[in-house]
Amino acid sequence: MPVVTVDLIEGYDADTKARLGDALTNAVLGVVAAPPEAVIVLMNDHAPDSYMRGGQARRPGDPRADPKALVRDFLSAMEARDLDAARAMLAPGFTMTFPGDARMQTLEDLVAWSKPRYARVAKTYDRFDAAQDGATAIVYCFGSLSGDWLDGTPFSGIRFIDRFEIEEGRLTRQDVWNDMAEVRAR
Repeated sequence: MPVVTVDLIEGYDADTKARLGDALTNAVLGVVAAPPEAVIVLMNDHAPDSYMRGGQARRPGDPRADPKALVRDFLSAMEARDLDAARAMLAPGFTMTFPGDARMQTLEDLVAWSKPRYARVAKTYDRFDAAQDGATAIVYCFGSLSGDWLDGTPFSGIRFIDRFEIEEGRLTRQDVWNDMAEVRAR
């Protein structure tokens, strides 16, 4: 029964603590063969005036934004074609790669690339998975695509997976894989 104890400065909200508890549980499960319910995470809060580093009282650091929520918000903005809202979530130097090794850096390039492929597309999500690698959050989402081909014929059930990298709360990279070309060729 692994027990993880974390000491925190008071001030983190319940959602942040829940995300931390989930991340610590998953870290243990990645190394120790234990059932999830056997992993115990204890969080001890300390008043800011009872925590010092370098002889100075400290306040809690800001929690990182939930990377899965950022990806959901970005994809929702893109589906609604709210390019300004989507663009606000991108870091300088953002890059994206779509099927066929189509590499782009602007959302306008993506819209232009998609025009000869389909009239409309929407995503149904099966799952979002997040991992942290140093300062970079990595989020995978997968599910199925539906929409309309250029001739108005509907399509659905096309598999996709997207991979995102996030640094300092902004998207730096997106990689997309899907079966659209194979389905369209039928």
